Amino acid sequence: MAYKMTINGKSATVDVPADMPLLWVIRDVLNLKGTKYGCGVGQCGCCTVHLGGQAIRSCLTPAAAADGASITTIEGLSSDGTHPIQLAWQEIDVPQCGYCQAGQIMSASALLEKTPNPTDKDIDSAMNGNLCRCATYIRIRQAIHRAAAIATSASKRPTAAPNGTGND
Repeated sequence: MAYKMTINGKSATVDVPADMPLLWVIRDVLNLKGTKYGCGVGQCGCCTVHLGGQAIRSCLTPAAAADGASITTIEGLSSDGTHPIQLAWQEIDVPQCGYCQAGQIMSASALLEKTPNPTDKDIDSAMNGNLCRCATYIRIRQAIHRAAAIATSASKRPTAAPNGTGND
């Protein structure tokens, strides 16, 4: 069956079985390889993407559930790697092996969309279910706090006045 979706801001139509996991649509049909296969049962979080702005496990989500939806993968988070969570991840040097990072970043960015200044409890709750075999959880939490600070700082920057002076 044909399903229409918007993935990373681009329209796509895929002709796949209704029960095909969205993960395989993303990786095998649309050839976006950033979303990873981890466990296949929704327990590790490696396959996390945004569906309608919500962090979901794409290994459990059937293609039919994405019909007409907007999907964001790690490739669509920022075309140039300047999303606050990506900047913070680099600054804090979060990854070790890196395999889980796409899912971690997608869960963290969804959290920051809903909760721009999260507490440790908010972070722990939102990131629960994203497993990291290298145990970089402390750096992940630090990076989420740092991303919140980067985003807050960016929103407070003065905008240039029409005369280009930056004085309003």
